[in-house]
Amino acid sequence: MPLTMEQQLHLFRNLVRAMTLDQLMMRMIQTGRLVGFYHEGGIALAPGVAAASFLRQSDCLWPHYRSHGVAHMASKGIDTASYFAEHMGRSDGCCKGRSSFHCSYPEHHVHGFSGNIGANFPLSIGYGFAAKYKKTDNIVMSCSGDGSYGEGRSHEALLMAANWRLPIIFWCENNGISQHTAMTEIFPGNRVSALAAGYGIPARVVDGQDVFACGEAALDAIDHARSGKGPMFVECITLRSQEHAIGGVNKAGTTVREPDLMAEWKKTSDPQKLAAARLIGTKVATEADVKAIVAAAAKEAEEIESFCDRSPKATPSVEVLVRGLYAA
Repeated sequence: MPLTMEQQLHLFRNLVRAMTLDQLMMRMIQTGRLVGFYHEGGIALAPGVAAASFLRQSDCLWPHYRSHGVAHMASKGIDTASYFAEHMGRSDGCCKGRSSFHCSYPEHHVHGFSGNIGANFPLSIGYGFAAKYKKTDNIVMSCSGDGSYGEGRSHEALLMAANWRLPIIFWCENNGISQHTAMTEIFPGNRVSALAAGYGIPARVVDGQDVFACGEAALDAIDHARSGKGPMFVECITLRSQEHAIGGVNKAGTTVREPDLMAEWKKTSDPQKLAAARLIGTKVATEADVKAIVAAAAKEAEEIESFCDRSPKATPSVEVLVRGLYAA
């Protein structure tokens, strides 16, 4: 469905925030302040922003691990300061500094996520079944990359969601490469969404560098799932212009990906630049409006950084760790 002016601005604000927070995470890991690792989002954050920007708080969200879900969760309204504190192993983190990037915000119906590729599929079926069983109109936004559809449980999930008409959106962020393996090496076609047809699930393919195209697709999919029509599959074709995880080598197989091409993607396919140009060109926003949004995001990042640096390091006792590991 066409976006209103306010919806376009909402998406742009969330996109600027997501990309600014991603850059903050990069500064933090490069200065040795993270306790774990990081998978940079770079220019691939528009799909995550769109996936979550129009959800209700009561809707369940499973974020994609790229950029550790910051685009998805920030767009749904989590406390971003506690998210960063968690990555720094601080006691003010959302899980008290004990999880690194396995963040959980149950009040926002983000019940944690995992680096275990494909872990979203069986759990999303459970969330979707619960929503239908309880006769709510809540939906599930299940986000993952193209590589996760090589997992057998993805097919089980698609089958069960279709058979039971569950309110689940399978949101695939396809950047064409699974860690170091090109999609062309492991997938027989050029579109992951082709899988949906085998289960009678309607599918849509969109430009993942266009946050507005992704937003329109998200609104349509949300309306479809919430109205009781069952699952929907959305594939966002996006780009990963950097290595899989910070500290690695940007390779496809044994070959280093072409640096000039990566630089060209960053120059011509940056979703924030593309969105800003469209807003200004269509007079939805002025250059001053865009600058104000960018400045607000930068201020938020500064406040988060200050908060995290002040937060005490997490030093949980053995008893506390045991209580978190075992059921009473």
